[in-house]
Amino acid sequence: MQKLLFSLFILIIFSACNNKTKTLASADTARVTDATYYFVRHADKVRAPNIGNNPPLNANGKARAKFWAKQLKDVDFDAVYSTNFKRTRSTALPTAKQNKLEIKIYEPSEDFYVNFKDTHVGKNVLVVGHSNTIPAFVNAVLGEQKYNEIDDSTFGNLYIVRVKDGVAEAELKDFNSWSKQ
Repeated sequence: MQKLLFSLFILIIFSACNNKTKTLASADTARVTDATYYFVRHADKVRAPNIGNNPPLNANGKARAKFWAKQLKDVDFDAVYSTNFKRTRSTALPTAKQNKLEIKIYEPSEDFYVNFKDTHVGKNVLVVGHSNTIPAFVNAVLGEQKYNEIDDSTFGNLYIVRVKDGVAEAELKDFNSWSKQ
């Protein structure tokens, strides 16, 4: 009789543990599909005659790039993307270094935008681009025309796009009145 009760007890314990494992597994699966994407325009660039179309960051821009890394220090990024310009790479660099990541170069295009969400499921990603490409990219991920081009004098917009259960929602944070510390 004791042997039968002991076997029944073990069976109940095993069943309870097994059900708990399935519950945890399904909760983990739901979390894996959620993603958060952070989009910023490159920081302040050098503006001078004859500088060309690939200017570096100015002193304020270098400080702002560090500011972004500080603001995003609690995010565990899986990837950091930048267009192949000095100003965008330099803006992305402090955050990439902070996360021990190489910067991935992307070419802004509808094809890249459309596939981005599918290839970054369950990831935290920073994307650095330009006044015209960042809003277009955010709109493509959202699947709607929500944001217009960024004014040329604006460098402090942070677009946060959260994808939960396949649905994307965006939040725009304004850090245009930041101060260097």
